[in-house]
Amino acid sequence: MEAPARDAEQRSHTLAIAKGTPSEQPITEAPNPASAAIDTLDARAIVGVIAAEDARVAPAVAACADAIARLVEASAERMRRGGRLIYIGAGTSGRLAVLDAVECLPTYSVPPERVFGLLAGGPAALTSSIEDAEDDPEQGARDVAAAGVGPLDVLLGIAASGRTPYVLGGMAEARRRGACVAGLSCAMPTPMEALADILIAPLVGPEVVAGSTRMKAGTAQKLVLNMLSTATMIRLGKTYGNLMVDVIPGNSKLRRRAAAIVAQATGLPAGEAAELLEAAGGAPKPAIVMALAGVSASQALELLERGEGRVRRAIELAREA
Repeated sequence: MEAPARDAEQRSHTLAIAKGTPSEQPITEAPNPASAAIDTLDARAIVGVIAAEDARVAPAVAACADAIARLVEASAERMRRGGRLIYIGAGTSGRLAVLDAVECLPTYSVPPERVFGLLAGGPAALTSSIEDAEDDPEQGARDVAAAGVGPLDVLLGIAASGRTPYVLGGMAEARRRGACVAGLSCAMPTPMEALADILIAPLVGPEVVAGSTRMKAGTAQKLVLNMLSTATMIRLGKTYGNLMVDVIPGNSKLRRRAAAIVAQATGLPAGEAAELLEAAGGAPKPAIVMALAGVSASQALELLERGEGRVRRAIELAREA
C-alpha cells in the first residue's frame, strides 16, 4: 500500500475510534455507593465523605509511578533535542493542562512555545463552558496539525473517561505525525489505549457526585501533571538540588525568592546574595556559579552553556579547568 493511502486509512481508523462511544459506562460516570445518600447528610458529614474519597487519589497516582517516569524520560530526551511537551484536553482536564503549561514559564524559564496546551474550544474555553467542543475529533486533529506536531514532540492526551473525541482525534493525528503519544485517563479499559505509547491511568473510582470528574479525577490529573512537568524540568537541569534556580524574577515576590535561592545555594548573607544576583542580571543560575566557582558573570554563563544549563555541571567544569 502506498504511504499516502496507508496514512489515510490509519487516520480514518483512528478517527472512527474517537467518534465511537462504547456501550459500557466508564467508571468515571458510575454512581458511588459511598455517597448514595449524601443529600440526607449535614455539611460536616458531606465533607467527611468527600475527604474519605479524596484520600483514594494519591495512592492511585502513586501506582502509576513507572508510567509517569517513562513519560518524564521521553519528554526530557525530546526537549533536549529541541522538541516540545504538548497537552491536549477538554473541559476540566484541558484547563488543568493549560494551567500546568503556563506555570512552566515563570517557574523554569521555559518559553511558552516549548510547553503548551491545546484546549477544546480554544482560549475562550478557559473561562467559559463550551461543552460541545469536545465532541469534534476532527478539530482535535486540526489543532494538532496547526501546532506542527512532529517526531521530536511529546503529546499527552488528557481525558478522565479516556474517550473524549476531541482528545482522541488529536492523539490520532499526533501519532500519524510520528510524535511520542501518551494518554492520561482515570478509566480502564479506554479507547485511549489504542493511541498511546504510554498510558497513565490512576483509577480513583466513581465520583462523590456521579460524573463530576472535576473532583477525584481532576485531582489525580493535577497530581500527574505536577509530577510530569516538575520531574521533566529537574531532568533538564532546571533546579539545583530542590532550589528553583531558573525562576524568572518578574515581580517583587519572585525577586525576593531569587535572592533567597542564591543565599541558600551559596551560603552567602542575604545582602551579598542580592548584590551577586544583581551582578548576574537577576538570574539565580549564573549568580550561584559565580559564587561557587569563583568566576565572572560572563564566565558563569559560558560554563552554564557548556554544562547544558546545569549548575552542578558548570561548577564541575570550572574545577576541571
